[in-house]
Amino acid sequence: MGLLTALLSAPLAPVKGVVWVADQLAEAADREVNDPAVIRAQLAALNQALEDGEIDLARFEREEDRLLDRLEASTGPGVTQ
Repeated sequence: MGLLTALLSAPLAPVKGVVWVADQLAEAADREVNDPAVIRAQLAALNQALEDGEIDLARFEREEDRLLDRLEASTGPGVTQ
């Protein structure tokens, strides 16, 4: 039965490989997006943009809230870094 299963599933091997690679890329992107160091760097850049007059206070506050929510979600409840 093992040989028959191998022969029947052989055409699906490339598809399984592509799915695995896509999963690995998605996981890597998720780790990078949710990395607290990356989010802190984005907060610093946002603060600099406000100080340089590139954005107004309303936009700063919206973006800051969004980034702080992501930072809180990435560190988990009760975790401080």
